[in-house]
Amino acid sequence: MKYLDIFIDTAAELAQHKLRTLLTLLGMIFGVGAVIAMLNIGEGAEREALKMIDTMGLHNLIIEAKEFEDKELKEQRKHSAGLSIRDGEIAAKALPFVEAFSAQKLIDTYSLFSSKGKSDGEAIGVSSSFFELSKFNLAQGRLLNDDDDLSFSQVALLGSATAKQLFPLGGAVGKNIKINHLWFKVVGVLEAPFLKKQEFQGIKLGGAQSRVFVPLKTSIHKFASKDLDSEITSLKLKINKSVDPIEAAKAVSHLLARRHNKVDDYTLVIPAALLAQQKQTQQIFNIVMSCVAGISLLVGGIGIMNIMLATVLERTKEIGLLRAIGATQKDIQLQFISESFTISILGGILGVFFGILLSELISIYSQWAVSWSLTAIVLSFSICAMVGLIFGVYPAIKASKLDPIDALQSD
Repeated sequence: MKYLDIFIDTAAELAQHKLRTLLTLLGMIFGVGAVIAMLNIGEGAEREALKMIDTMGLHNLIIEAKEFEDKELKEQRKHSAGLSIRDGEIAAKALPFVEAFSAQKLIDTYSLFSSKGKSDGEAIGVSSSFFELSKFNLAQGRLLNDDDDLSFSQVALLGSATAKQLFPLGGAVGKNIKINHLWFKVVGVLEAPFLKKQEFQGIKLGGAQSRVFVPLKTSIHKFASKDLDSEITSLKLKINKSVDPIEAAKAVSHLLARRHNKVDDYTLVIPAALLAQQKQTQQIFNIVMSCVAGISLLVGGIGIMNIMLATVLERTKEIGLLRAIGATQKDIQLQFISESFTISILGGILGVFFGILLSELISIYSQWAVSWSLTAIVLSFSICAMVGLIFGVYPAIKASKLDPIDALQSD
């Protein structure tokens, strides 16, 4: 009953000074809201990065052919034939940690249409293993296979966005499309993962939705390309999970350097290294923004102490009267600490709702990914409660140490 009475007295005291209580709450609300919003954004960015890396494959290495001006390309080709399927085959045979590889070749696409519509997407030739090394789901039909590649089949697999452009009413599987001068039969539709960003650490992603996939050998032998172009555009190597991709990349780089006569005509991308770099950058961002938000909570705590000290002066006679009728120093301390603690708890609860709202607004207007973090909510609320408790201790002690006689005689 004693604690219930204290709570009732606390609620009555705070309700009696609504504006002062509200202004004190604002510091805690903004502080908690800022912490939650920043940590939610950090969590969202990390999950989005993982999703992006997943499309490349965390345990994959990607080798991309570089583009050069004609004059420089002629000089390069005197020493290196460029990226080829043979590079992937040699890597798979010579390096025991390479479990599989896939090859891709971009097709210079100037025309892509069906009887139902046209698309501005691009066609790309891929080996059948491409889909094993990439995280794509099949929405309809089937994937491309080895038989399609060996027989130079004119079959195609559509990305989800391209399928909607070419066949707005659906039913793409079994229909024909024309890529440049050749007709292809659609055998499947790919459900590519949705990504809010189309680029990660300078690497373009998400293009699968707007592409048409055809067998690799069909793309090489049935579509025109420049004489000095590489046989393929890129390679993807699947690395054994027990091997560090960064260490594996050193061996792959050494092998390619020997095969290409040390000509720098390719780029080696390590998704695992990109993820590590992203995490480090995000960690710094989280620390900096959390410190800024933490300062807001500290300022809110100082505000609570300031108001409570003013309250002590304002209620000096009341404190003297309570002491005169038998209230102990502990009772006075408990009363004032409960008031500061209640303010911080209310500020924390309202701050949680404000943080969620702020996260949504930031997500809508900046297009940043946001994920709810229970850790952020619990951490910020706990810190808010501690701040209210700690900054209420000094005013409570000061109030309890007032001399009852002097307090009663004060003006």
